[in-house]
Amino acid sequence: MAPQPVVTGLSPKEGPPGTRVIIRGEFSGTPSARSNWSDTLRFRSRCCRRSGTQSSKIIARTGPAKGTGDIIARTLSGGVGTSTVQFRAYHETIGPLKESAVWIEESPSQNFAWGRRTLAQSGLTQEDPLGLSIEGNEQKIPEVLRDLFPEACGDLSQEHFSPAWFLPKNHLATSCEDLIGGPVLIKTESSVIDQLDTLMNIRDKLQEDVKLHGNETLNILETSIENSISESQKIFTDVLVRKEKADSTRSVLFALSRHKFLFCLPNSVDRRAKAGEYDIVVNDYSRAKNLFGKTEIPIFRKVLEEVDHRILSVRKQLHEKVVKMPQSVEQQKKLIKALISLELQQSGTPIGDKLRNIDPAWDAIEARAKYLEWTFRQTFDQHTSKDSSAQEKAKNRDSSQAPNRVNFCEELCDIAASQLPDLWRLGQLYFTGELRGPHDPKPGDFKRMVLNAIEKFCVYLRLAILIATDQRALRQSSGLAWPIGSASATHQFLPWIPQCLRFTRIAYATLISLDLPSEALDIIQKLIDEVRLFCFSIIFKRATDRCKKLGSQETWELGVEEYPGATLLPAALEALLIETLDEVQSVCMQRETREGNLLEPQSDGQREVTQRLQEFLSAFSAVIEELAFHSHDEETPTHNVSQLLGFPNAQQPDSVAGSSGAAAVTWEQRMLCCLANYAYCNKIFFPRLGDIFVRYGYPLPTLAIETARYTVNQLFTNLLEEYVEHKGDPLVGTIEPSMYLGRFQWDHEMEIGQLRPYAHECCDNLVGVYSEIYSISPALLRPILESIVQTISEELARLMSCVQRFSFTGAIQAHVDIRLLRDSLEGYVNETAKNYFMEALEAINPPLSGEQKRKADEILERVKRNMRLQLLCFSVKDP
Repeated sequence: MAPQPVVTGLSPKEGPPGTRVIIRGEFSGTPSARSNWSDTLRFRSRCCRRSGTQSSKIIARTGPAKGTGDIIARTLSGGVGTSTVQFRAYHETIGPLKESAVWIEESPSQNFAWGRRTLAQSGLTQEDPLGLSIEGNEQKIPEVLRDLFPEACGDLSQEHFSPAWFLPKNHLATSCEDLIGGPVLIKTESSVIDQLDTLMNIRDKLQEDVKLHGNETLNILETSIENSISESQKIFTDVLVRKEKADSTRSVLFALSRHKFLFCLPNSVDRRAKAGEYDIVVNDYSRAKNLFGKTEIPIFRKVLEEVDHRILSVRKQLHEKVVKMPQSVEQQKKLIKALISLELQQSGTPIGDKLRNIDPAWDAIEARAKYLEWTFRQTFDQHTSKDSSAQEKAKNRDSSQAPNRVNFCEELCDIAASQLPDLWRLGQLYFTGELRGPHDPKPGDFKRMVLNAIEKFCVYLRLAILIATDQRALRQSSGLAWPIGSASATHQFLPWIPQCLRFTRIAYATLISLDLPSEALDIIQKLIDEVRLFCFSIIFKRATDRCKKLGSQETWELGVEEYPGATLLPAALEALLIETLDEVQSVCMQRETREGNLLEPQSDGQREVTQRLQEFLSAFSAVIEELAFHSHDEETPTHNVSQLLGFPNAQQPDSVAGSSGAAAVTWEQRMLCCLANYAYCNKIFFPRLGDIFVRYGYPLPTLAIETARYTVNQLFTNLLEEYVEHKGDPLVGTIEPSMYLGRFQWDHEMEIGQLRPYAHECCDNLVGVYSEIYSISPALLRPILESIVQTISEELARLMSCVQRFSFTGAIQAHVDIRLLRDSLEGYVNETAKNYFMEALEAINPPLSGEQKRKADEILERVKRNMRLQLLCFSVKDP
């Protein structure tokens, strides 16, 4: 069996068709056997042309195959060897920018021996004609060979080529077995030796033809050759021209590919600007200026000029977008930065001087400030026009629906809380240098912008909220006015003022977080303090209105332990006041961040508190007065003293109302309750009122309390006089008729030992008044009875002074009557009454003798013993 060839390696492992491949391995066998391998060396079913064979390697060229496959060696004796490494064949694609092997480098022309100019020498190296590898034969040629063959040469292309010289030169280290196989390959592949022999034969033949036919043949041949040379030169020139065009085209395409960024930049600028990608535009333009800004190449400069014009157009668009509102600060910041960068890159150039934006960041600030003022005014106009058109429908408005003024305040505060911070942040970016251009900043102008915007904001809120204040000065200064609505519309809006205050405070808190200057924040603080004070006023006015309606809640129930006789009306007033103070404290008086103290001494807030409290307490005093006099006007009491005053009220002391309710309360009881309420307020409630205000953090409202105390005292005095008049006048009016009842005369003798009827009736009526007052409010006994007793004493002094002469017994009787009344009412006799009683006793004429006085004392003691139960009530001190 024939030995199997072994393929151990390939070099290279890939290449296009025609690649020279060295196949290494063990190729044993005779030279004749190895000569058959070239016919059976295959790759992917295609034959490979063998170029040389040795015992350890084969040199071959690949055929027109494509793909990856094995190299297979097969011998005629049946041996088959397959490579352990696969070879990958591929076809190269020659593009317009790839160097091609079509063109051959020019080299110096060589002349053959027969005198013809050759074509350009190929750059390919002549392979060994024996098909043997020359690896390992790089030894120097011995000088002996030069001496043996002085005229010989080992170059196949030379005329004096010598094989004897060729073998030592190229195969000095080749084995004898390989050299024996070389001639076989020469015969198989029509080697260069055969070609040279053929040429030599052609030359010999040509010389024979010249001998036979002369030189004409050569002339004709020379002419033809010259023509062919001339024609080939033309063809070659045309090829060279096309090559130059191809090279030029290739250079242009290469330049376009290499500088594609620059040539596509004009369209890229337009596309990026349209998409809003201005940062990319800035970066691309900066890159182009850095790369080609100083170029002298005309095409590059022309493209750059076009780019400059496009950038100029982009700058115009950017400036329009910068001042166009509304937009966010971030978007505006991005546009300003891009615009400043483009302007700086074009500054100092002729194209840049065509458009000069002095300061785009400042233009953006001005645009935002103007837009803010325009938004304020537009919102104001919209709501005022809506309020004007809705005046007729105000009567049917749902009370739970917010009025238009409230909606305006909410919307305006939202605008201020959202846009004023944007204006401030944009200004800070400008002054910190982040958005600053080549010009100096304008801090004074920006400060005026901010202050003006805040002042406008406060003016609009004042016009909408402070409806009960005098706005004539504000209207004259601003030229604005909110439409004057109906009284019902105003009444519907007042309860919503705390909500407006809350909106304003939210906006104020937002502005405080911006760290605005104090001058700007003070403007809003002043407005908030005004609204807080106005809100306090409105809440207390509502409380005053509710206080005026407390009379309808009076049940005449006596439930005040501190002062008997007082009803629950002052307690209702106290509850209303505490509720009002709670509401005021939660809504407006509780100070929030950076708000002023409304209760500073001698401030408007303190004066407002005093005024509103005075109105509140005055309203309550008027309620008591109305309850007293209104009930008195409704009833027409009879002046039958015995019936009117002689029967004590049998009601329980804790309530003056019977089972039938308030209708069972008489006017005298109501007046007494009202007097008790006045006295309770003066002595107990007003001091407690001061403590309540102090507990809520207010200064002691001394002025308001003293004013209310003075008012209450005046009303108490008036009501007391009214009650005394209704009680005392009928009582005093019965003394004289009762005194002279039955044609009685003081100068006639009479039976003595008892009181006269007038004195009995006077005592009985006073006991009735006492019992009535005591059942309601014992504390009122002294002020009421003192006045009535004074009136009685005055009347007695008048009547006694009118008597001309007293009889003996008449003088004793008069003395007993007057002394009994004086002594029994001693606890309620003031100095004026004492003087009147003394005048009455001194008016008895003639004065009593000693006997008369003893008789009068006896009778007086007896009468007092008999009337001790009646007179007992008058002897109680401080009931």
